[in-house]
Amino acid sequence: MENTEYEIRPAKLSRAAELAELDRLCFSVPWSLQSFCDELQNPLAVYLVAEKDGRLIGYCGFWSVAGEGQITNICTHPLYRRKGVARALLKEAFRRAAKEKLSLMTLEVRRSNLAARNLYEEFGFSVIGERKRYYSDNGEDAVIMTVYFEDRSR
Repeated sequence: MENTEYEIRPAKLSRAAELAELDRLCFSVPWSLQSFCDELQNPLAVYLVAEKDGRLIGYCGFWSVAGEGQITNICTHPLYRRKGVARALLKEAFRRAAKEKLSLMTLEVRRSNLAARNLYEEFGFSVIGERKRYYSDNGEDAVIMTVYFEDRSR
């Protein structure tokens, strides 16, 4: 999938350090380099990157387990937020979920992250629950959001 400003493509293990650096820039509890190395070698994981001029500006990852998807993270470099990067990554993740015939996709998001929650709602996600004090940095609750896909077995 291509955009006039950036490209979405599968993540490669050779980009693990860049993914970890972007995570440190964007999240208060970032994943380690080893976590990215492990994820990029996990046969159940799908990771996508957004690149602009060869520079990593975002990523999205999800697990595909037993016919269901679990989004692990979506991240956009602060300089590229509100430019459609996360939307393009989610669109490609959904395309791949359809290819795998997943029945649903779920995720956790900080209760206070209204921008992300609004984006997820645009994609059909709805709140199905919460995880109290989920985030270790400040004890904030996570909102569990899920989107159910049409019957993809046909």
